[in-house]
Amino acid sequence: MKDGVAGIILTQANSHVLLIKRRDIPIWVLPGGGIELGEDPAETVVREIYEESGFVVRILRKSGEYYPINRLASFTHVFVCQIVEGDIHRGEESLEVGFFPLQQLPSPCLQPHLDWIQEALENHAETLKKPITQITYAKLFQFFLSHPMLVIRAICARIGLPINS
Repeated sequence: MKDGVAGIILTQANSHVLLIKRRDIPIWVLPGGGIELGEDPAETVVREIYEESGFVVRILRKSGEYYPINRLASFTHVFVCQIVEGDIHRGEESLEVGFFPLQQLPSPCLQPHLDWIQEALENHAETLKKPITQITYAKLFQFFLSHPMLVIRAICARIGLPINS
């Protein structure tokens, strides 16, 4: 699995964050995606945010590098970004796009992304380098019990089977 990126876009008061509801697996996530061959992670996050939300952004800082502990996740570069221009719109991969209060985030939301937002708000002096411990086989099974169709859709997307939206 290729490395990925995620972008954290907060409002001026750090009270709301931009989230995307994915089309393939209807779960709320930070905008982001996979790094293409020869592409720099910083270029990727700017491209992915634009494709998924309509916003042109500039990177303020890299807040984290998160590495997988199993085959369920991929190495992810996380950037804190600021909107330069654009209007919010849904991209081809987005069902919904919106800013949400940090105290009332929509559900279901990918747990690592929630943690990455919180860690970015802590404004560490250096880029965090941490394992992705929130995604395990046991937690996937627990999530399957409460959201079986989401897990089936995720598996289909992962192996390349088409999903009807």
